[in-house]
Amino acid sequence: MALEPLCDGPADAHRVLVLAHGAGQPPDSQFMEQMAQGVAAGGVRVVRPWFPYMARAAAEGRRRPPDGEAKLLSALREVIAAEQDSGATVAVGGKSMGGRMAAMLADEVGAVGLVCLGYPFHPPGKPERTRLEALAALRTPALICQGERDPFGNRDDVAGYTLSPSVQLAWIPDGEHSFKPRKASGSTWAENLDFAAALVLDFLRALS
Repeated sequence: MALEPLCDGPADAHRVLVLAHGAGQPPDSQFMEQMAQGVAAGGVRVVRPWFPYMARAAAEGRRRPPDGEAKLLSALREVIAAEQDSGATVAVGGKSMGGRMAAMLADEVGAVGLVCLGYPFHPPGKPERTRLEALAALRTPALICQGERDPFGNRDDVAGYTLSPSVQLAWIPDGEHSFKPRKASGSTWAENLDFAAALVLDFLRALS
């Protein structure tokens, strides 16, 4: 079952961000909703597609594992092409797995930019199993917003990686994988999401 992408922001916006969801949360999760609305408030159209397995999960009312990589990439490629056909300037990105899929496609589809929110640099507890291939030779300008405590890649982990010069990292204060900070940090989740959305907007506005 196919579901239409969720869209925020002006329908005729010059800049479009195709923002794919992560493995376990749909495009209408609280994280995705707040990030999309925060970026859209700055005049960018944000398009949140449903990967096929997540659309089926929503229809059936039960969790499903992600589709294989080829199917994920094909579904995302289709949404990106539709937005590019509209004549807009299209950036790609996503949350966790969605960001990794977008990173694998960014150069291929000619995206003007890449936005990754909580990049899965490695599985939690397995820092030796890195997922850096898409970021090592990347030519597309990229912004990775990463929580300082992200179990998929924290400050200490990422400091040892060799990433493409096109990649810039922005650290979300005391954030975990969805940018939630601890109460003792003095920050709130809403503040961290607003901070991340502002970083994304600044990055997108700087693109040609």
